[in-house]
Amino acid sequence: MRKFQIIVTLLLLCSTFLTFSQQKQERAKIIITGKVIEKTSKLPLEYATVTLKNSKNPKMIFGGITDNNGDYSVEIIPGVYDVTLEFISFKPTTLTQKKLTETSSLGTIGLEEDATQLNEVVVRAEKTTVEIKLDKKVYNVGQDMIVKGGTASDVLDNVPSVTVDADGNVALRGNDNVKILIDGRPSNAINIADALRTISADALDKVEVITNPSARYDAEGGGGIINIVLKKGKNQGVNGTVIATVGDPRNYGLVTNLNFKNENFNLFSTIGYNDSKSYGNSLTDSDYLNPDGSIQKTINERTKRERSRKGLNYTIGLDWYLDKSLTWTNSFNYRKNDGASPENVFLYNYETNNDYIRNRYNDQFTYSNNLEYAFNFTKKFKKDGHKLTVDGSFSNNLDDDDSTITDYVLGDINSTKQESTLNYQTQKRNLFQSDYVLPIGKNSQFEAGYKGDFNELLTDFRVGNIDTNGNYIPNINYTNKLDYKEKINALYTQFGSKINKFSYLLGMRYEDSNIDINLLTTNDFNNKRYHNFFPSAFLTYQLSEESTISLNYSKRISRPRSRFINPFSNYSSNVNIFQGNPDLNPSLTDAFDIGYMNKWGKVTFTTSMYFNSTKDVFQFIRRPNGNYVVTTVVDGADILNENGQVIQIVGGADITTPVILSTPINLSREERFGFEFNINYTPYKWWKLNGNFNFFQSKTIGNYSYTLENNGATVYQNFDNTAASWFTRVSSKISLPYKIDWQTNATYNAPQTNAQGRSLGVLSANLAFSKDILKDKATIALNINDVFNSRKRITETNLATLNAYSEQQWRQRQINLSFTYRFNKMKNDKEKDKKPRNNQQDDGGDFPG
Repeated sequence: MRKFQIIVTLLLLCSTFLTFSQQKQERAKIIITGKVIEKTSKLPLEYATVTLKNSKNPKMIFGGITDNNGDYSVEIIPGVYDVTLEFISFKPTTLTQKKLTETSSLGTIGLEEDATQLNEVVVRAEKTTVEIKLDKKVYNVGQDMIVKGGTASDVLDNVPSVTVDADGNVALRGNDNVKILIDGRPSNAINIADALRTISADALDKVEVITNPSARYDAEGGGGIINIVLKKGKNQGVNGTVIATVGDPRNYGLVTNLNFKNENFNLFSTIGYNDSKSYGNSLTDSDYLNPDGSIQKTINERTKRERSRKGLNYTIGLDWYLDKSLTWTNSFNYRKNDGASPENVFLYNYETNNDYIRNRYNDQFTYSNNLEYAFNFTKKFKKDGHKLTVDGSFSNNLDDDDSTITDYVLGDINSTKQESTLNYQTQKRNLFQSDYVLPIGKNSQFEAGYKGDFNELLTDFRVGNIDTNGNYIPNINYTNKLDYKEKINALYTQFGSKINKFSYLLGMRYEDSNIDINLLTTNDFNNKRYHNFFPSAFLTYQLSEESTISLNYSKRISRPRSRFINPFSNYSSNVNIFQGNPDLNPSLTDAFDIGYMNKWGKVTFTTSMYFNSTKDVFQFIRRPNGNYVVTTVVDGADILNENGQVIQIVGGADITTPVILSTPINLSREERFGFEFNINYTPYKWWKLNGNFNFFQSKTIGNYSYTLENNGATVYQNFDNTAASWFTRVSSKISLPYKIDWQTNATYNAPQTNAQGRSLGVLSANLAFSKDILKDKATIALNINDVFNSRKRITETNLATLNAYSEQQWRQRQINLSFTYRFNKMKNDKEKDKKPRNNQQDDGGDFPG
């Protein structure tokens, strides 16, 4: 005990000495703050440079850059300085002989655009592809050659901390409970995974990844928020880009971004057309087991897919500067896609004396039509940062999916069956939002707001048989009409302040959820009404000019939607069925995050340790549903096995195959712990490196019981499981001679276990080259997506009645060649995000000061 007391005393003395020394050093320095804006529009300039040069000692130079609010803070030694404020394509401003003897503010300074520089400057400082910030990561799409000619889904699959699986499902830090926003608003798409595959990568400006959002954001998304920001020109005059793409497999695309801006308005538009065809495949090898564990039968399923799409995406909008303080923005977006997705499935059945091959051909056609109107009013008051915004959006969406399925046993034409499916979905979504920001003093800020999100989705899913006379006979087992209505009203408030090097942001959000899940086919009407409070707290301490540490907490919610609750939404295979669960409850997550950021010259390093505790977590399971598919094989039929050998069926047979169901359920709890780090490193001017590593461990706890449909038997299962996994991504960009850029990235997703099996590790890589031509007005880029053709989802499933191995590849290797032409706009123009189209893009609620 005495030794312990001595150690504690020594530690306290050391701490006191260090604190005194630090305070003594800090007293010798002062902090100079201020704000830089664009003189004409009064909007903040991000990344403007501030340089303070001592008049008596020119070697004594201090500097910094402005943040996304145009604010800067520089620590200097007292003295007389010349202060210079600069930004690319703007006239620099210098304050000479400023006597700075105590901590003070230089106020707000406006910079004026320099028309001469706009015309003469060719090479500009470009933003790195990935900008690492303490509270989020920003991925600048325009600088990334890898995704040229690709889709928004390809873009997300290249963002640090983000992964996209073979089905197009997006996960953040390995957690797929992610809220995806487009221009700060929830996507109006019915199926977000499909929508991301129809949006051209060339229409995206940047992607913001917010792992632990504050109360200002929707509470939806237990894993965090991903905000996709579409391109919108901001330079004066007429400017834009035209991007043409050709690819193999077939990928023809044309995207045009046009913009015209003057002092009174900013007119922006994006027009995109694509015509593509991609190929995918999957295999599932299933052993069906007897009660004693012996193999009853084996089915090896092989699927070839072909997806062709023709789509048009059009956006036009207008920022109208009604006066210096009031802006009114209107935008229209129209998206139309037609496509065909034929699937050819072969099922190789192996059973004693009954080996046969079934062929199931699904001739599928899709059609979608989406229209959205959005507006924004922004009122700025006299004090910097004091503003009121009002937003609204109204959308109508239609998704139509029709298919005819032909199913027969090879060698037995009499076994042919024809089925028809229809999945008709219509959605209406209205959103209203208002936000108020009030700066208090120099370093504090108050925010409050309201949001109403009203969504109605009608899904009409039909399955039926077609008899020999062409008559349609409904299959009531797989036919359903679902009417989903969701009304969410939210209020929030938060207050933030900065005290010297310490900042805090405290918030509270309230959301009232009123949800109707009506199964019209069975007259089953269900209302879920719940309301929740979502507190958030963010604490930040600046250890030095280069390093910062933070501690964050927020409460999140994940509501089951669309395919999660729709009883039937897929019938491509009649022995492996996906089925939603209308009885799913929302899951609630408590999210904690400790972050650290440091800059050492050419290196920017961030790391974080996070812990999420989720109640009623969603989990997909596979189980038999008690039904069987019966296949009748006639006497004497000659059929082929997988090796091409002829086998004759003697006496005929009725062969039954159990139906395996995939469905989501609620489990009691999931605890997820992990850490990640990101590195941006520029060893040379011609070489840039970015690395991301994420390790996580999840522990699920819960039991589940279900009733078999054929005999009413109840089956109980325990899903307690602890799993660990990790993934890493490395990206390299090298500038070669003759203005050729070379970019490579590689991703590895490690194996992961679950309560019913595991997923295997997958390594994939992308490669790209680009060259500037026509005096840097144009660029040619060649990229190869999935160089080794290895991007797959590989899983093993182990149940009491089934052992299965599965591989799924959504798209095979893709090669694209693109041509980009810029007019009145240089390659590396710094497009300032002066006025977000929705306040959820705005960092106005970040720490003041």
